[in-house]
Amino acid sequence: MQILKFKPDLVITEKGLSDLACHYLSKAGVSAIRRLRKTDNNRIAKACGAVTVSRPESSRSLMLALVLDYLRSRKLVCKDPKAFTVLLRGPSKDLLDEVERNLQDAMSAAQNIIKNPKLLLCGSATELTVSATLKQKSSTIEGIEKWPYEAAAIAFEAIPRTLAQNYGVTVIRTMTALQGEHANAENAWIGIDGNTGAITDTRERKIWDSYSVKAQTFKTAIEAACMLLRIDDIVSGIKKKQAPGAGLAPTKPKIEEEGDADGEQIIPE
Repeated sequence: MQILKFKPDLVITEKGLSDLACHYLSKAGVSAIRRLRKTDNNRIAKACGAVTVSRPESSRSLMLALVLDYLRSRKLVCKDPKAFTVLLRGPSKDLLDEVERNLQDAMSAAQNIIKNPKLLLCGSATELTVSATLKQKSSTIEGIEKWPYEAAAIAFEAIPRTLAQNYGVTVIRTMTALQGEHANAENAWIGIDGNTGAITDTRERKIWDSYSVKAQTFKTAIEAACMLLRIDDIVSGIKKKQAPGAGLAPTKPKIEEEGDADGEQIIPE
């Protein structure tokens, strides 16, 4: 009842609400949000300029009621907003979780573009261009030093191959056509359209990807491959440093002959 003296439109609490409290709040036309996390409560207070209170009889409750008074006009009036809230609605929890994940991905993509405003072609066009460039580089190197370039070039082709499988097109035919388009590092814009699965100019279809995400993906893949190679070298070194005789083949058992048996000393009883 003390809260209703300030005539608020919204009450936010980190604790629960009893049935009696809900009855009085509903009767007065006051909305209530319960069991809010402390971090979220602090964000709301920071965005609105409100002051959180621990007791309704506190004198600072008047400040909170005055800040929440903006809800009477059903408009968010904030001179210098520091945060915002997105309200999601859906028929089921699973659908809401999926929408929340999609929204989080979209916000992360926007954040990456703001931090580093660079774009690369998507639809495996970038991977195929890098693969063709590595193949050209390997052709100018002799000996076993060209093997890493060839292995990396083949690894980059796994992305367009996976996309072709997901789109339901013929993988061998599609990969052959894409490799022909990207031969000699030409036609760097050619990739796979995600809607039709056809080979198209991704620049015309405006299929883009964030440079930050693509670069981090390449770095992580290469670092993981290097780590596996280091582990393999350590395991190989342990095998070579085994104790002498540990890895020798078992010797052929010796068969006693009659001469050996006759030469043995007989211990008297």
